[in-house]
Amino acid sequence: MGGREELMVTRHDPTMQFSRTRLNRFRLRPKQTGRRLKPATHIKKPRDPSPTEMNVEPWASPQDQAAAEHTHAAHTPSSQDQEQHPDKLCLDSFWSEVETIRQGSGYTDVDGTRRDSRQSEEGEQEEQWLADAGLSTLISEDSEDVDKAVLLSTLTRTQAEAVQRRLDSYTLSLRKRNKPPPRDVRDIFHSPIAQTLLPESQDSEDLAQNSMASVAKTPLSVVTPEQQQRGAPKEEIFITDVAYCEQAVIFLKQAKLPQNNSHRRKEDGTLPRVICPQCRLGVTRIQDLSHTDMKKVRQLALIDMTALCDLLELEVKRHKTCKRKIPESVLFGVPLAALLENDQKLKPSTMTPLFLQALLSFLEKKGVDSEGILRVPGSQSRIKLLQQNLESNFYSGAVSWDEISPNDAAALLKKFIRELPSPLLTAEHLNTFSAVRDISELKQKLHMLNLLILLLPEPNRNTLKVLLEFLSKVVSREKKNRMNLWAVATIMAPNLFLHKAVPSRLTEGAEKGQAEKAADIMRLLIRYQDLLWTVPNFLMSQVRKLNENSNRRYQFYDRRIKNLLRKIHTDSRDKPDKNTSEPCRTVKIQVGDLVSSTMEVQVNVSSRASDLLAQFQRQFMSTPENGKGKLRRNGSITYPECAIYEVGGNIGEHCLDPDTHLLDLYNSNPGGEWVIKLKPNGSRGL
Repeated sequence: MGGREELMVTRHDPTMQFSRTRLNRFRLRPKQTGRRLKPATHIKKPRDPSPTEMNVEPWASPQDQAAAEHTHAAHTPSSQDQEQHPDKLCLDSFWSEVETIRQGSGYTDVDGTRRDSRQSEEGEQEEQWLADAGLSTLISEDSEDVDKAVLLSTLTRTQAEAVQRRLDSYTLSLRKRNKPPPRDVRDIFHSPIAQTLLPESQDSEDLAQNSMASVAKTPLSVVTPEQQQRGAPKEEIFITDVAYCEQAVIFLKQAKLPQNNSHRRKEDGTLPRVICPQCRLGVTRIQDLSHTDMKKVRQLALIDMTALCDLLELEVKRHKTCKRKIPESVLFGVPLAALLENDQKLKPSTMTPLFLQALLSFLEKKGVDSEGILRVPGSQSRIKLLQQNLESNFYSGAVSWDEISPNDAAALLKKFIRELPSPLLTAEHLNTFSAVRDISELKQKLHMLNLLILLLPEPNRNTLKVLLEFLSKVVSREKKNRMNLWAVATIMAPNLFLHKAVPSRLTEGAEKGQAEKAADIMRLLIRYQDLLWTVPNFLMSQVRKLNENSNRRYQFYDRRIKNLLRKIHTDSRDKPDKNTSEPCRTVKIQVGDLVSSTMEVQVNVSSRASDLLAQFQRQFMSTPENGKGKLRRNGSITYPECAIYEVGGNIGEHCLDPDTHLLDLYNSNPGGEWVIKLKPNGSRGL
C-alpha cells in the first residue's frame, strides 16, 4: 500500500474554514545543476511524505501505518528530493528502457518508420466519435427525433457544445465531398418531442449550476497553517458531483482573476492526499455496474473527456489499429481479448490472463524485495529460454517457477506488455494518455485519467489494474528493493506509452523534461488508482436520467398525453420532502442454493446498506446448518460474501456500497428492486 493512494471519502464540515481559493499548477521542473544556489531565504522547506508514506489515509492497514510513521521519523533530505523529482539514476533508467524497446525485436520503428495503425481520414474520425458516444443517430436519416433527444437531454451545456463542434466538423467534411449535411443538433433540442424531455433536464441543469457554485467556493487545496509549519502534505478536494468539463470552465475563469495569480502556490512535485466528499449514495466502482450501464457510462465519459480536451486545448489524434497477422505463439504477441477468451475456457471467472496472474504472483513472492527489481536487467539468453519454456509448457503446468530469477521474470513482464499487438492503453486513447502530461493542474490530470480509465475496454482495464496493484506493492517495499515511486514510474512509463502501433511524441524535446512528464503520468496511475477506478457521481446521475428518459419515449406524439405527462412530472416535483416518511421495502434474497426468500425492512434516514446486510446475516445466515455457514477449525463461522444489488428502475444492476444511505437510494430510484446476492468469486481474476 505504500505506493498507492487509497480513495479517501469524507464528509465536509460546513463550518470548516478554508484558505483562499487558488489554482494549483503542478509543473515538473528539472533540477538545476551547475548553477549558483539562490539565497537561503528562497530554498524550499523539506516536504513530506516520501513515496512510502502514501498510506497515511484512513484505509491503510495498521502495519502500513506503523511503517509509514517509522519512515516519517527516519526521513532524509535525499528521499525528499526523490519524491519531488526523479534522480539521475531514474532518468538514466528511463532512456535505457527506451533504447531497449527501440532495439528489441520488431521495435526498430518506434520513431515512426512503420506503423500497424493509421490516422482516420477526414470526417471518418468525427463519424467514429459520434458512434462511440452513442450519437450515430444524429447523422442517420431514418432515425426519429426522440432517439436523438434522449441522450442529448442528459448533457450539460459544455458537453452539448462539444457534440455540436463534432457535428460541425463532420458537416464540413460532407460538404467537401458534396454530400447532404445532417440535421443541426440545435434543431433537435427545439423539436416538440424533445421539449417533453427538456423540463426535467432543465431542473437538472439548475441543480448542476448550484453544484458548480459550490465548486467555485470550494478551495482547490486545503492547507492549514499547522500543516505548513510541519511540512505535512496538503489535501485536494476532489468533487465528482459536477461534470469535469464544467469544473474546468470554473477553473479557467478563476485562473484569469489577478488575486488567484498572485497567491498561486509554487509546486515542488509532491503529491497530495485526495479527499472525496461523501455521497449519500456511496462510492460506485467500475466493477459495481452491469455491462449495459457501463456502456452508457463510457459513452457519456467520452463526451465529457472530449469537452475537457477542447477547453484545455489538447489536440488529440485517435488512431485505429490495422489488422495484422496473429503470431503462432500462445502467450506473447497474442491480442489481449483472444488470450483472455482462451483462458476463460479453462477458468470462466477469470478477468485477466492466467499467465499474467502467475507471473505477478511469482514476482510478489520472490521479487518485490529484490534490490532494483524492474530496473536491473535479466540475462537475455535466460529470458529467451524462459519465454520459450513458458510458451511450450505454461498451460500443461510443467514450468518450475522456483528456478526462475526475479529479474528475468520482471524483464519478461515488461516484454509481455510491450509485445501486445495493440497498446495496453489502446491505439485509440494512447495519445490522449500521453497528452495528460501537458496539463498543469493536478486535479484536471486526475479528471482526464479517470475518464480515460472508464473508456478502456474491460480486458485492458482489468489488466492495467492488476499491473498497477503489483507496482504499488513494489513501491511499498522501497526500504528493501530501493525502488521508490519515481523509480518504478520512470521504468514502466516507456513500456506503456511507447508502442510500434502508434506514433509517439514521448521522446521529443528536452530529454529530462520529457522523461519526467511521462513518469509523472505513470506515478499518478500508481498512486491514485483506487480513485481512478471509480465512476464519478455526475456520470451515475446522467446514466439514471438517460434510463428514465428512455423509459418515457412512448406516446410523445399525442399532445394531450404529452401535457398530462408534463403535469404528472410537475406534480411529483411539488410533493413534500420524501425523507419525512419511512417506507417499508421488500428485499429479495437470492443467495444461490443457500437461501431464497424475502425480508421486510423499515427504511429511515440513518439506514445504510451495511445495516441491511447485518440484519440479513442475523436472520438467515446465523447458523451453520444446511450449508448456510461453514464452521472453521477455531469454532467461528464463516459466511459466503454477499452484497445488495439495486436492480431495475433507472439503473440496470448496481452493487451497492456498504455506506449507501437506503432512504436516499429509495428516493433516487423508487422503481428499483433490492436484491441480496452472492458476490461473484474471483471477479478480478486475482
